Amino acid sequence: MSEDIIIPAIAEDGSLFPIEKMEAHRIAQQHLAISVFVFSGTKLLIQQRAAGKYHCPGRWANTCCSHPHWQEGHEDAAMRRVQEELGFAVPLHKTAIVDYKADVGGDLTENERVHVFKGEADQASLKTSLNPEEVAAVRWVEVADLPRLLAEEPETLCPWFAIYISRWPELNLGI
Repeated sequence: MSEDIIIPAIAEDGSLFPIEKMEAHRIAQQHLAISVFVFSGTKLLIQQRAAGKYHCPGRWANTCCSHPHWQEGHEDAAMRRVQEELGFAVPLHKTAIVDYKADVGGDLTENERVHVFKGEADQASLKTSLNPEEVAAVRWVEVADLPRLLAEEPETLCPWFAIYISRWPELNLGI
């Protein structure tokens, strides 16, 4: 993905202003983001970030995470990124808004106000078409196993996914 993408940053007074995505990460400017969680019953579809990603390559994250473009709606961004990264579409609904800040390596920081979305899919029939620039692999995991994954293999998880697991009730996902 191009590094000149303009995303919505959050000023101290709460207003939004445009900022280049990499600049937001370099200066730790709070900005808007989306995170999608697609379930099949009690299983969550997670993705392994592609090896060429600018931060957290090869680490596991929730189904899809990204940023809305400047003046793009949150739900539109969530739907767009699921399609662009994973090659499928499912109905999504917003469940929560959470803030977090995390060092993601390479002198970059995610400082995000995240609009969380939930979707449902049938694991047996869901067809994915992974964008190799974004996603190396996907797998289904039992939600009940996420705390064990965090405890036993934290280095395999993206920092935000570890935060989400540790703050699971705040996501209001109903699982």
